[in-house]
Amino acid sequence: MSTSPSSRQGYGFGTFQGVFTPSILTIIGVVMYLRFGWMLGHVGLATSLVIVTIGSTITFLTGLSISALATNMRIKGGGAYFMLSRSLGAEAGAAVGIPLALSQAIGVSFYVAGFAEALVCSGLPFVGSWDPRFVGFVTLVLLATVATVNASLALKSQYFIMAAIVFSLVAFFLGGTPADLSTPSAVPESLGFWPVFAVFFPAVTGILSGVGMSGDLKNPGRSIPLGTLAAVLTGYAVYMSVPICLSRFVSDPGILKTDTMILAKCAKWSFPILLGVWAATLSSAVGSFLCAPRVVQALARDRILPRVFGKGYGETDDPRFAAVCCFLLAGGGLWFGDINVIAPILTMFNLSTYALLNFSAACESAMGNPSWRPTFRVKAAFSFAGFALCTGAMFMISPGWTFLALGCEGVIYWIVKRRSLNARWGDMRTGLFVALARFAMGKLEGREGDLRNWRPDVLAFTELPARASDVVDLARVISGDRGMVTLASVVPEAAGTPVRERDLANILRTAARRVGLNALTRIHAAPDVWTGMRELVRAYGFGPFVPDTILLGVPARDDLTEPFCDLASFLVRRRRNAVLVRDRFMARTPSRRIDVWWRGQNQNGPFMLALAHLIQQSRGGHLKIRLCQIASAGTDPEDARRQLAAFLSEARVEADTFALGANPAVSPIAQIATASADAAFAFVGLRSPADDESAAAYADYFRHMRDALASVPCPVFALAAEGVDFKRIYRE
Repeated sequence: MSTSPSSRQGYGFGTFQGVFTPSILTIIGVVMYLRFGWMLGHVGLATSLVIVTIGSTITFLTGLSISALATNMRIKGGGAYFMLSRSLGAEAGAAVGIPLALSQAIGVSFYVAGFAEALVCSGLPFVGSWDPRFVGFVTLVLLATVATVNASLALKSQYFIMAAIVFSLVAFFLGGTPADLSTPSAVPESLGFWPVFAVFFPAVTGILSGVGMSGDLKNPGRSIPLGTLAAVLTGYAVYMSVPICLSRFVSDPGILKTDTMILAKCAKWSFPILLGVWAATLSSAVGSFLCAPRVVQALARDRILPRVFGKGYGETDDPRFAAVCCFLLAGGGLWFGDINVIAPILTMFNLSTYALLNFSAACESAMGNPSWRPTFRVKAAFSFAGFALCTGAMFMISPGWTFLALGCEGVIYWIVKRRSLNARWGDMRTGLFVALARFAMGKLEGREGDLRNWRPDVLAFTELPARASDVVDLARVISGDRGMVTLASVVPEAAGTPVRERDLANILRTAARRVGLNALTRIHAAPDVWTGMRELVRAYGFGPFVPDTILLGVPARDDLTEPFCDLASFLVRRRRNAVLVRDRFMARTPSRRIDVWWRGQNQNGPFMLALAHLIQQSRGGHLKIRLCQIASAGTDPEDARRQLAAFLSEARVEADTFALGANPAVSPIAQIATASADAAFAFVGLRSPADDESAAAYADYFRHMRDALASVPCPVFALAAEGVDFKRIYRE
């Protein structure tokens, strides 16, 4: 009978076999046996102990964060990837999960290369002449076969490996100073702290091997915290002891730098050290090879990688196809040959994973959402400290590699984001964004408006379905994906059910996305459109974010002009700027010019110039602004043009100038229509309605303006009523 992937339970390992054993055997591995003497020779005992302490502290803090994350969710296969994807979202999980799988595969190369080096340099008969790469490839084939066919057998074999490692440590601690050591003739110059730290740090990254077995654990929420922290503390005790003893046995830095088998020469019996280094490197390789395919399998089952990688075999759901791919990656890594070359690459991959694990736990703890209920609680300060240490260590080791790693993860994030995967789980991003928004609004609350940072907060009204709305287009170019825009529509009260409003809001979002507008959406049910608009203008907003600019479509029907103008008068009374565009009548023109008609007698001119500048920015500077004016009677148009040019120079605005002379035989609005007949946008200011002016009288005025500009491709009427001095934008 076939079993679906979701119903398979894996091997059901316990804490000791499933987490502690692979973690501690990956920690006590190739670096301790082959590079502790090298580290001691380059930086000395005190600095070596500092390096061990910093590396172990980073891993311990990360272990705390992992423990909190693991006890707050029903963790499945994928280990660290699963935790991050369920906390930070599928995109962030993929950005780390794919490099994590690569790091585990490269880790196999790292450990197998260490085994090959230890075997060839062991001094045993025949093996000294073997090619380390050949030894590595043969070893890799054997290990991959065992780990792929039966993971349980691979982990059970590690009990014997652990016994061999314990025996080797006993042999070393009982040893002493070798009698036949001599200082080499060629000694390399000493390296600094961070290059040595980069080579050492993979020694304390073994916890990801244990965490990576999460899908095969009987009780991951219990086993991961206990096994992980126990492995870190045990490894730290061993790592502090070995350099202290070695410094007592050998004091010559030249010998320590050049003799990679110095531990075997100092031990009471050399063969246990050889056996230990072989066992440790092989067990570390097995642990990494068990983890990497399971991360790939989890990525595939989340639809981030092709589905074929997610296929499992047997009741234990072994990821054999994914294992073949990891084998090929590990084989490619062996071509590096030298573990000193592989180690820094492995360090960057692991540090970036550690950093995000700490960041995720820190944010979850700091936000304190009801969903954050780990049974293993860690204060946010510890997780933030782990994040800071990981990030700082990455930049100190190599800024270039750090930016490359972050760039690769950013590209992966962007690719997955572009695929618009609908994750089947929730994550904390919404809570994180809410926390940031709450923090920002708290800081902005009560602060006076600052024209230096002014940009319109737009409430744009459009009809549904809004497939070809000039209101939406104008909102997009005004905001430039930088300002706040709310796309709103008023519907009859009969359509005001929650389900219907949600569906209509999705229609607005689709219309906005179609033109590249990043906007909030709002559906408001009201007895009629005009009442609904007034209600939204009066009540819409949150904290300091209240729309100051209302964008409306100009109605073409004459019977709607009067209520429309009554609404415009209402906006003036509410101190809202009004921007009116002839909705769904925009004629497309190849013109690359924005005309701004400026009288200089009120705030309309500078307000419109600010909007034109925002449109110019959103179009990448492809549109040219032309500041236009009709000179007053008796004024030379050239003088008016020079005054406009002087203003633009002082205001640091790049724009052309244009001036017309007054013509008693032609109305000003007719002159505007002729001059802007080929403009992409023509901004024209509206006067404010007088206090005692009726809606009908103001409607007659507006109807005349609208009809006179009928030949202009896209007239935009503006009325600055916010009550601020927009001219100050150009004086500061």
